[in-house]
Amino acid sequence: MAEINAQMVKELRARTNAGILDCKEALQEADGDIEKAVDLLRKKGLATALKRAGRETSEGVVNSYIHAGGKLGVLVEVNCETDFVAKTDEFKEFARNLAMHIAATKPLGIEREDISEEVVKREEEIYRQQALDMGKPEKILDKIMQGKMDKFYKEVCLMEQVYVKNTDITIKDLLHEMVTKTGESISVRRFVRYQLGGE
Repeated sequence: MAEINAQMVKELRARTNAGILDCKEALQEADGDIEKAVDLLRKKGLATALKRAGRETSEGVVNSYIHAGGKLGVLVEVNCETDFVAKTDEFKEFARNLAMHIAATKPLGIEREDISEEVVKREEEIYRQQALDMGKPEKILDKIMQGKMDKFYKEVCLMEQVYVKNTDITIKDLLHEMVTKTGESISVRRFVRYQLGGE
């Protein structure tokens, strides 16, 4: 069993924002391996986040981000359970970072089910045709199309997008980190992105 010292706990805390006891336990479980301990804490955080996911989120903030000399703007509504969390600087910063991310990445929706059927059908047809044009056999067309659709969703669904400020995580990971920090269920309710002269 590896010796767990205060420096290791401190480093793990800095990387994960988890509590001292959680960090100690994770390090013991990972036999002193910091990378393994980070993964363990992320999984634990994810489990906690999923447990909280069903709780009512009726508080929150609407935050905005204006970019490019006023030619691009985003409004985003992020909900949480209590007014107390909604008023924290950390929560407001989270909402602002989301608005900035949306400005940069142009998502079409929050989750897969938010993407219109019309857009999904059009993409599927394009990918199917591309595979046919490449001479792929009929029986694997659906598999190819599904792989391309998964990639498409990762580009256009906010929750699946890679976070612009930290490309090691997705927006869903960022949200789960926030849930773990606040101890509350958090959800992105809606957003709108305006671009001068755009649709």
